[in-house]
Order: sequence, then structure tokens, then C-alpha cells
Amino acid sequence: MEKILIIEDDQSIARLQKDYLEINGYEVVIEETGDLTKIIPMLENVNLIILDLMLPKGNGIDICKRIQSVKDIPIIIISAKDQDMDIVLGLGVGADDYMTKPFSTSELIARVKAHLRRYQKMKSAQDGSYEDSNIVIRDMVINEMTKTFSVMGELLDLTPKEFEIIVLLAKNRGRVFSKEEIYERVWKYDSLGDAFTVTVHVKRIREKIEAVSPNTTFIETVWGVGYKII
Repeated sequence: MEKILIIEDDQSIARLQKDYLEINGYEVVIEETGDLTKIIPMLENVNLIILDLMLPKGNGIDICKRIQSVKDIPIIIISAKDQDMDIVLGLGVGADDYMTKPFSTSELIARVKAHLRRYQKMKSAQDGSYEDSNIVIRDMVINEMTKTFSVMGELLDLTPKEFEIIVLLAKNRGRVFSKEEIYERVWKYDSLGDAFTVTVHVKRIREKIEAVSPNTTFIETVWGVGYKII
């Protein structure tokens, strides 16, 4: 049985999420303070985390960053509608997705299932044996087996979602993908209007590339349509 950790200080919200997740067959544990000394030991047997950004004993962004430094695990951040900057920061340090309050429990369940499926497929691929293959576009090299991405010979640290986006675009060089299509392909469920999530991830990829190659454009914006690799 897959295990989910809810980090949420509002007991009524946490219990509601727990009830619906358990109905759908998940084991659920709750941590109500954001205390990393309690959270880190819990990670060993956890498959996904639902993380509220506003917590009494910790900053959600710092907690997300610390968790990702310990374990590669899907994280869905929960925020209020006026926390756009925190959402950007959270996605930038490794969160996989975000939801703004209020949201439906059915939407939460759909996202949890999608992220768990994606991570399981990724793990199965990593555990299996398959040929080492590089995707090379000018000075950009992507290795799907080792999950590495380099520009001008410099290895860049991408989050799992950023890596999936760059692979999708690189494998279809020249093809324009809308933000909605990228969201559906990478997050593995129907777009719910979260083009903002894709925008943030593409922005972060560009910033990392520009840090080592300021005058090089790999991802081009096709205004009113989406993105492509050139």
C-alpha cells in the first residue's frame, strides 16, 4: 500500500484529505507543525507528500528543499491564492505540482494518482536495463539513462519535471507544444488550466541554461501558442 505524508497545520483540512485518501486505498500519516526533525525520519516509507506552505515550525519552501535533498519524492504544495511567489519558489526547489485553496478532494486524488504513476514508471525504467542514449542539440546534451543535462559541457541540476519538459521538447525538436499539452504530457493527466506551472518550469530551465550560456537560446516561445526547441 502506498503511503502519503500530509504536512498541514489545519487539522480539519488534514483530516478531510486523510479520509478521502484512505477511501482510495492509501495509507496516510499527518505531521502538523513542519518540524523537520520529525519529517525527515518519516520519509523512508513515504511515497508522496502533500505540503502546505504556511506552517508553525517551518517555511514550506525550506522544507521542500530539505526533503528533496534527502529523497527524490513527488511533492504537491498547497497554497493560498495570494502566494504566487511562494508557488514559484516551491516549484523551483523541486515541488512537482501545486494546488490553491480551496480545491476539491476529487482533484487532489486525481493529482496524487497521476504523480504516483509517473514516479513508479520512472523508477521501473531506472531499475531496468536499457541502452544509454544521448539527445544532442548543438551544445546541449541530454542523457535519459543517467537523467543528466549539460550545456557547453557544464552539468545543470534540473528538477524531475524540468528534465521531463526538456526531454519532451528535445525529442520533438521544432514542434511547438502548447502549455496545456506540456502539462498533460509531463504531469500525466488532463490539463486543469495550470499553464502557470509550465511557465514557471520553463523559466527555471532557461535561467539555468543562461547561467552557463548567456547568449544561447534553446527554448523558443511561440507567442500565443507555446514552446519549442530550436
